Amino acid sequence: MQSGPAKAEAPPSSSRGATREQVDSAVRSGLLTGRFIPGKAVTIRGLAAELGVSPMPVREVLQRLAAENALEVKPNGRVQVPDMTPSRFDEVLKARQLLEPELAELALPKLSKADAATLKAIDDDIDARLISGDAEAYMRLNHAFHFHIYRASRSEVLLPLIDSLWLQFAPFMRTVYGRVGTASLEDRHKEAIRAIEQSDAAGLRAAISADISDGMGLLGKEILSDT
Repeated sequence: MQSGPAKAEAPPSSSRGATREQVDSAVRSGLLTGRFIPGKAVTIRGLAAELGVSPMPVREVLQRLAAENALEVKPNGRVQVPDMTPSRFDEVLKARQLLEPELAELALPKLSKADAATLKAIDDDIDARLISGDAEAYMRLNHAFHFHIYRASRSEVLLPLIDSLWLQFAPFMRTVYGRVGTASLEDRHKEAIRAIEQSDAAGLRAAISADISDGMGLLGKEILSDT
């Protein structure tokens, strides 16, 4: 007896999981480097086509990021980065000030001289990008600098919270850098590296706190006050 046409086998779950992780990585990277603009909507199908995948993993990733308040789903099904308001900005800034110095101190005992050397190399690259005006590269490297420190903590609670905060403020800051440029930006990375080299917990906390205030804090408040 002749059997009918064979049914196509479903892709293995590990393959679907890999695709979802690839989409998640691409979208998070886009948020962190400012490729997604606050208030500008994207469609699931459009983003899927851009990434060369089916809509399903894109939908799953966007729903997850909406739950983290990094994106919002509109009634018409379109997805966008939420507009930044002064009150939302103040809350994100306050949360960063509370959590990031704490996590940096938690990471300090696990950071070595090799880590300090890696951070110095990243910071040297940041300085070059600030001069050249490459805002997207600056944002990518600034994230790499901070999270090289934070991931050393191996925190299962604070690290995901801080990751979510960065996803919420990064698209707005990209628009800020587009308006003011990068040449005038200052950071406290060198102070943070010196504190790591000296195992100075108070110095590291102060450097991270000042970096947040002098970077996101001053520029963001200035732009929001002009709108």
